[in-house]
Amino acid sequence: MFYALRVAILHADLDAFYASVEQRDDPALRGRPVLVGGGVVLAASYEAKARGVRTPMGVAQARALCPDGVVVPPRMSAYSAASKAVFEIFRDTTPLVEGISIDEAFLDVSGLLRVSGTPREIAARLRAEVRERVGLPITVGIAGTKFLAKVASAVGKPDGLLEVPSGGELAFLHPLPVERLWGVGPVTSAKLRERHIDTVGHVARVGEAALVSLLGAGAGRHLHALAHNKDPRRVRVGHRRGSIGAQCALGRRPRPFTEIEATLDALVDRVTRRMRRAKRAGRTVTVRLRFDDFGRATRSRSLLKATMQTRTIADTARQLLTEARPLIDNRGLTLVGVAVSNLDGDGHVQPSLFDDTADDGLDVAMDAVRDRFGSSSLTRAATIGRQLGPSVPILPD
Repeated sequence: MFYALRVAILHADLDAFYASVEQRDDPALRGRPVLVGGGVVLAASYEAKARGVRTPMGVAQARALCPDGVVVPPRMSAYSAASKAVFEIFRDTTPLVEGISIDEAFLDVSGLLRVSGTPREIAARLRAEVRERVGLPITVGIAGTKFLAKVASAVGKPDGLLEVPSGGELAFLHPLPVERLWGVGPVTSAKLRERHIDTVGHVARVGEAALVSLLGAGAGRHLHALAHNKDPRRVRVGHRRGSIGAQCALGRRPRPFTEIEATLDALVDRVTRRMRRAKRAGRTVTVRLRFDDFGRATRSRSLLKATMQTRTIADTARQLLTEARPLIDNRGLTLVGVAVSNLDGDGHVQPSLFDDTADDGLDVAMDAVRDRFGSSSLTRAATIGRQLGPSVPILPD
């Protein structure tokens, strides 16, 4: 009866995913420091991480830390295929799977405990299946809440299995550094540590009112709840993504603004094609930028109505990029991305008397050509002769 009532959530997270796929497919890379990327490191193997390599770091800086590192270009098709194979194993384990990104998911195994064994036994079988069928290492954290399961998997890496026992949640959580709390980035961490709030236990003892005064109402209440392991969220099945986007690493060499515009246009082409394939129109366009000092900037604009039309979204994205040009001119740009959010549920777009329906027809025709002859069969003239960096989906924040 104990297992029937217990909430058991797994957080399964593939280890150094892109780099692990490269090491799996090329035996010569196994045991060696691997850097996946071009001008910027998109992923690093644990051998490279042990030398101090982090993402997103410039390849030149990574090479200085790890001279014997092997740089390999990203192969998004291989990573996508591996992800699909792993998610099949997740769904073979339980129907209650909530994907977070291409390489991690929450699994609710609460209803399986009577027939499939303890959560630890279920997680061990899942790890063995991923290793045998897909050839990749995966870490699994087990707890009664999503938050704590994710923390457990982070602590258990690499290639580990860590269960937080029922009744021992706070004993496990409170000694951890404050950075383990969701939402604690460099800025929040600095504010907390300036006041000698260094661990999750310290956060729990400060009190909600003091945290609200220090960090604001939303962040203060959020961190207070997490520090006491209060996370009522359940695993959501079939949850549709709130945005569709793509980003491109540019490397560290200076690029003219026209080339950045061309890269953004190419990303919009890919994003809007995916939107039409999913039959989901969106209303908010966001352009994301990352600089060589690891700083970031975003610019967003909401349209009057949802659209999946390439020209409308491209025009809006270009306007946002132009607004951010003073930042780009004064700092080295290493990544540009575009995302469309506020997506509707069924792809229905309310027509307007002022719509240019010719653009819709052109979009459909270009999609048909690319579907039949490949995505590179039609490209923008501005991108001809230019080597664009790797494009990868932007995952939910």
